[in-house]
Amino acid sequence: MSAVADAQAGALVSTDLAVGGMTCAACVGRVEKRLARIDGVTAGVNLATGRARVLHPAGVAVEELIAAVERAGYTAEPAGAGQVPADREEEPAQRWRLLVTALAAVPVVLLSMVPSLQFPAWQWICFGLAVPVVTWGSAGFHRRAVRGLRHGTATMDTLVSLGVVASFGWSAYALSFGGAGTIGMRMPFSLTADGGGGAHVYLEAAVGVPLFVLAGRLLEGRVRRRSGSALRALAELGAKEVCVRDPRSGLERSIPIEQLLPGREFVVRPGERVATDGVVVDGGSALDLSLLTGESAPVEVGPGDAVAGATVNVGGALVVRATAVGADTQLARITALVADAQAGKARAQRLADAVAGVFVPCVLAVAVAVLGFWLGAGADPQAAVTAAVAVLVVACPCALGLATPTALLAATGRGAELGVLVRGPEVLESLRRIDTVVLDKTGTLTTGRTELTDLTVVDGVDADEVLRLAGAVEHHSEHPVGRAVVAAARARCGSLPAVAGFTATTGVGVSGTVEGRPVRVVRPDDAAGPLPAALAGALTRAGAAGRTPVLVELDGRAVALLAVGDTLRSGSWRALHRLRALGLETVLLTGDGPGAARAVAGELGIEQVHFSASPARKAEVVTELRAAGRTTAVVGDGVNDAVALASADLGVALASGSDAAIGAAGLTLVRGDIEAVVDAVRLARRTLATIRVNLLWAFGYNVVLIPLAAVGLLNPMLAAVAMSLSSLLVVGNSLRLRTWQPGRGGGAARRRGGGTGPGRGPAARGRRTAPGVTG
Repeated sequence: MSAVADAQAGALVSTDLAVGGMTCAACVGRVEKRLARIDGVTAGVNLATGRARVLHPAGVAVEELIAAVERAGYTAEPAGAGQVPADREEEPAQRWRLLVTALAAVPVVLLSMVPSLQFPAWQWICFGLAVPVVTWGSAGFHRRAVRGLRHGTATMDTLVSLGVVASFGWSAYALSFGGAGTIGMRMPFSLTADGGGGAHVYLEAAVGVPLFVLAGRLLEGRVRRRSGSALRALAELGAKEVCVRDPRSGLERSIPIEQLLPGREFVVRPGERVATDGVVVDGGSALDLSLLTGESAPVEVGPGDAVAGATVNVGGALVVRATAVGADTQLARITALVADAQAGKARAQRLADAVAGVFVPCVLAVAVAVLGFWLGAGADPQAAVTAAVAVLVVACPCALGLATPTALLAATGRGAELGVLVRGPEVLESLRRIDTVVLDKTGTLTTGRTELTDLTVVDGVDADEVLRLAGAVEHHSEHPVGRAVVAAARARCGSLPAVAGFTATTGVGVSGTVEGRPVRVVRPDDAAGPLPAALAGALTRAGAAGRTPVLVELDGRAVALLAVGDTLRSGSWRALHRLRALGLETVLLTGDGPGAARAVAGELGIEQVHFSASPARKAEVVTELRAAGRTTAVVGDGVNDAVALASADLGVALASGSDAAIGAAGLTLVRGDIEAVVDAVRLARRTLATIRVNLLWAFGYNVVLIPLAAVGLLNPMLAAVAMSLSSLLVVGNSLRLRTWQPGRGGGAARRRGGGTGPGRGPAARGRRTAPGVTG
């Protein structure tokens, strides 16, 4: 083999398989061990999603992986993007099997439990009704049990199959040779038979066990599919067809979405979904982003604005030029991230899987020991069989196997709906332990856009008139400060007048004549003369706040000082308030200078501030915090934050940030609102609490009921009911996460409204108010 071929064979790739036939955590262990027998292959199998995430050398074909799963006794096929596979046995077939089983089992149970309904030879009628239940109704249990036996393993189906066969076999023997006189549960410690001395039969257990297990699994499957509905909803959001427009002729036609190529223009009419990511080239509208980002308020878009596929057009018609299609779209990346998160395993799940791997063999050993004990103690043989059958039936590794993955499935799906993308289950575990949140400033706490924050004028000068004239001169400037002045002037004054004799001097400013009046917008250092006291004071305040000041001269006289700078995001103050309410310490870590950093920290109440930090210094600060025993989450959006994000216990990136930041982060905030960090922390804590309750129930259920069954205090049929309910309770408890609602802070945050601070200065006002005016 060549060196290139060797390198290709050694490269590791990830493949997802949809595995069918798994019913409990023991099945998960079998599939993982079988795949691990292939050299260089590691696998993680998720019972709740029916997925196997396989990491294997590039030289190992997918067909070889599928063959390995099939040798373990299960079915497998490549899993499509966003697919949440169900078991191969379709729900309609399960319903028919359950219906027939119920029609045959209910009369048997009633005749067994209600003596007034009994008639001569009723035992044989019950026996005849039990035959189809034990053979056809329970065929799936028997088939999977035999398959496991053939591969030298035991699963939940092994326990159910043995319980049904033992109950039915003993009843057949008692009816044929034992002079059966009744049907019912005998206590193992009753050493003599009842009055007539006839052997007991247990047909109600033989039909009741499969009835309740089938009903439980049907309900469990439905609930599990609801847990994964968020991922399927994401996968189904995309449009199936798109109306493309020929830019030359203007003609429109519909084509399948698969045929859309980047660069093509397509039309989005009111009420339709945007077919794919693109840029608006014509029209204006509002888009509902709630299904994709969790943002409830529609966002206005117009020519030049980027739009994401799967968002809903709730306004006018748009013409969009496609910029990304297929797997490159934002929707596809979100779907892939959610699928990755749901395919992983938390530490608690790995522990539960390890326990479940030895659980079934231990239960079989306990059942044999119970049977031998009661026979040795002189109990009736049928009573000893009944106790052993109850032990087999009541034992439930399903709850153990479902305790963690169903909670993670529901939580990651709910997080995606709220605009919080979790890279994997370990991220939720890290979030729960976080005690310090390190925040970048520009683009994270602030908008990252230069805007006019303050306008100070001298006495006798109209502020609106000065801003209008300054905006007219800056209209031809490409400088960020100039664009900020123009935007503020248009927002406040409307249209701007024409300028004549425009001149731009690098490092100084711009000048021109507007409506016959000479106007200069320059650096304060380049003023024509001394600054008036009002403007000098404004200059000092702007420097202390880290703003960029520019001077406006009208008719050769300094008349106004404009302060330009970054402004807080609308939800920053409320987010910091809620983080502190959760007991988390906040740290500001920015590359900006001390003035801007301290101004923002003061407005947000952040006490620990690190400014003028290079990317390397940011990573050092995070390392120092961790060395001091802090568990850190770093929130950032830029390339310069990537090293710090990777150095932290958990990196949190804004989806509007750089690819480097998103790639280094374990958590991505799709809606670009750092309040989502609070939602993520609270969701993680709720998820871990749900998992603890699930595991407590799963372990506690078996610890309590297996001994009760062993001493004969539990009828096998009631054991089947309890076993089914245990799994349903675990899955149902996890499903509560699907309706989890994020809080919105304490009363102080709500009273202030608008998501901003208490209005102590221009940074607090942010984008909520017009620029301040002082005289």
